Amino acid sequence: MQEAPFSGPLVLGIDVGGTKTHLRALAGDTPVADHVRFSVGWRPHDPVAAAGWLAALIAEALPPGVRPSALAVGGHACETPRQCAQIRTALQLHFDVPALVVGDAELLAPAAGLDKGVGLVAGTGSVAVGRTADGTLVQVGGWGAALGDEGGSAGLVREAARAVWAAHDRGEEPDALAAGLVAAFEVPEVPALGAALERAQDVSAEWGRRAPAVFAAAEAGSHLARTVIAEGGRALAALVARLAARGVAVDDVVVAGGTILAQPLLYDAFTTALADSVPTARPQPLRVPPVEGAVALARSLL
Repeated sequence: MQEAPFSGPLVLGIDVGGTKTHLRALAGDTPVADHVRFSVGWRPHDPVAAAGWLAALIAEALPPGVRPSALAVGGHACETPRQCAQIRTALQLHFDVPALVVGDAELLAPAAGLDKGVGLVAGTGSVAVGRTADGTLVQVGGWGAALGDEGGSAGLVREAARAVWAAHDRGEEPDALAAGLVAAFEVPEVPALGAALERAQDVSAEWGRRAPAVFAAAEAGSHLARTVIAEGGRALAALVARLAARGVAVDDVVVAGGTILAQPLLYDAFTTALADSVPTARPQPLRVPPVEGAVALARSLL
């Protein structure tokens, strides 16, 4: 093995998101790698495949001959402690070093510099996680675009399509939301939207990338679009309320995800609903990349 061009242990953090993956490695305070790629091929329900994918990513990102001293991974759709533990076990066949695998939402509190707190993600999908006083992990949401993910981009598009179909069935003229979805899915009229949604091979990604049409329609004055966004915000607040009901301390709620942080209408709808349902909760947008949480977790293993 080649000598590393730095001294001290190398800590490596990986944030595997629904769309992109971010790897960051440091030796002390010295950056060694900062690598972003698409998450194509990530299969978290196959531990061996997931570990192989992570090992290939690490080999791709680190300088030749350099190996981590500790690593932590936050994985999209890594939904249970058992599933995460299986990926960790398989990963340690590639790297016999201290390792931790958690769901990607668990990166948010440590990324914000907190020892505990709720992590809420609203990107392509949506999920919230926290821990009870005895350390038990509780995750709510994250059921995928077909069943849930309210407040995430894919869920918003699904609910927008439902709102447009309902308006069509009431005999209403198509508004800006209907026009936006028809254009986004490249279909001639509202009744064709159903088939267009069903044709999606990757439902979350293909529905989710049409979400800008919902927000554009809201800005253009669509009452339907504004209602969909407001309901998405309430659904996200309901995730936090569900955690509180299960004994999770929800004083600090760290919010991340490309959809909610890029769209003030959705963030404002969420914080307004949260103030009503859980008045003691303090939401804060994450101001650093979630991978910082993975790096912090990796450091804690040394």
